[in-house]
Amino acid sequence: MAVIDFGGVKEDVVIRKEFPVTKARKVLKKETIAVIGYGVQGPAQALNLKDNGINVIIGQSKAFKKDWNRAVKDGWKPGETLFDIEEAVQKATIIKMLVTDAAQMKIWPTVKKNLNPGDALYFSHGFSIVYKDQTKVVPPDFVDVIMVAPKGSGTSVRRNFLNGAGINSSYAVYQDATGRAQERCLAIGIGVGSGYLFPTTFEKEVHSDLTGERGVLMGALAGIMEAQYDTLRKNGHTPSEAFNETVEELTQSLIRLVDENGMDWMYANCSATAQRGALDWKPKFKKATLPVFKELYKRVKSGDETKRVISVCGKKDYVTRLDKELSQLGTSEMWEAGKAVRNLRPKQKAKAVTKQTKGISGRKAN
Repeated sequence: MAVIDFGGVKEDVVIRKEFPVTKARKVLKKETIAVIGYGVQGPAQALNLKDNGINVIIGQSKAFKKDWNRAVKDGWKPGETLFDIEEAVQKATIIKMLVTDAAQMKIWPTVKKNLNPGDALYFSHGFSIVYKDQTKVVPPDFVDVIMVAPKGSGTSVRRNFLNGAGINSSYAVYQDATGRAQERCLAIGIGVGSGYLFPTTFEKEVHSDLTGERGVLMGALAGIMEAQYDTLRKNGHTPSEAFNETVEELTQSLIRLVDENGMDWMYANCSATAQRGALDWKPKFKKATLPVFKELYKRVKSGDETKRVISVCGKKDYVTRLDKELSQLGTSEMWEAGKAVRNLRPKQKAKAVTKQTKGISGRKAN
């Protein structure tokens, strides 16, 4: 492992140079990996493994025709590399549980009864294992239980693989029944296209992931954007101006500077007026939001958030309800304005993005 200094704290990480794809292929040479679920992370991880020369099959319920048809469109062949869930588990030595967290509870009895000694059970999220009292997902002691959690959506995992950049992932071993659990885990992590892998535990991963998704990555970001947009609109600014000052400048300019070289670099490349305002108001926003994050983390750690996920996402009408919620978001004035703004971006850039994302499947990660 490489030792990297993260802000004064030294951590061990696994990089491609010391664990190349050739080594991953060797480790997984005799394995058959079944990717269970072709909806969120499934397509990206399966296609990346396949492109890296690793033996992969898909397990997907035909009841979800959209996902089954997507798998067929991506080149997986029914009866050869595409099967129903039970048959895929029977054929595999490594079973990747990539259906939704709520769905994992439903398919677990089928998966469990078809596990063999020496198999590996793989997750990309610690949800089912950490909250086993709620999910009832308790692996038998004769299988490895491992995790690789890419830090991005399925779309990003595939896109970054195609452009050669990769995406960072965390990894963990929950149960080592074979003595090869970590080796298998790292090989798959490299196989799915991780740029580097950093160690964690199932518990730490799910606590940080659930907090991040509800916080800065999605929930807080969307909420703050709406608050600023609404404030500008109520003070007489047009939708185009409010959207550009709230979203477009962030996503098309500033966040790219943060990505390139950090927040201080972004500040240094803005006007003096912007710098002063950012530095003066940052403490105010931190003070205002810190109590919310403390409450959020407490709810995640206690299991209250997972109870809600299981209760709501497990209902039969959930997809219909979700579509309605997303429709309300997408058809709001703010995001309708966003569509118009995006259509005004240079056409050459739009074509480039389309080319990069061709063949990519996946929604937000767990």
